[in-house]
Amino acid sequence: MSRLKELIRESPVHERRLEFRTYPLEDNRLVVEGWLRDERLMKGYHWNGRSRLPGVVHWMCVRLLVGDWPPTILDAEAEMLEIPHERCPTTMESVKKVIGMPIVAGYSEEVRKRLGGIQGCTHMTHLITVMGPAALHGYWTHASRKRRPLPRSMEQIPGLEYLIDSCTLWKKDGPMMDMVRAELEKGSERMTGST
Repeated sequence: MSRLKELIRESPVHERRLEFRTYPLEDNRLVVEGWLRDERLMKGYHWNGRSRLPGVVHWMCVRLLVGDWPPTILDAEAEMLEIPHERCPTTMESVKKVIGMPIVAGYSEEVRKRLGGIQGCTHMTHLITVMGPAALHGYWTHASRKRRPLPRSMEQIPGLEYLIDSCTLWKKDGPMMDMVRAELEKGSERMTGST
């Protein structure tokens, strides 16, 4: 039983929702759409004592055009439907700073370097950071719609380099890599007719 779950006695005061969708295009390109929505769920007060009503604080979308190999951001746009300050839209063009970035190891750090702090919007930076893994999942899902021949080596498995050491299950000598090696070995045995 969860100890922390048992501590929750009241309704939540804030909710953040992140949603991602990947849309296939021609030539193995994709549009990856990410949405971030922050909502205050109760009345409160601003720093100056003025009353603050519940409601949506941030509601924004970033769209990334992804293609090539490794998957690379070819274009980017932002949209802000709900914002806390009238000047927020001045940060939307900062999204263009990620154009040309490959979605590879170090992606999150590079996004923060290009958009973090005073170079962009905190919320857009967070959204684009978490869109990287979502884009890879969309890319792999799209690529898996066509059956491919069994790879003969680890190097022939598309995207495997992104999974190795990405979490404890995918560590180089972990259970998922053992399973991949075993499958490759079985496939090799089937192809050569040995047992």
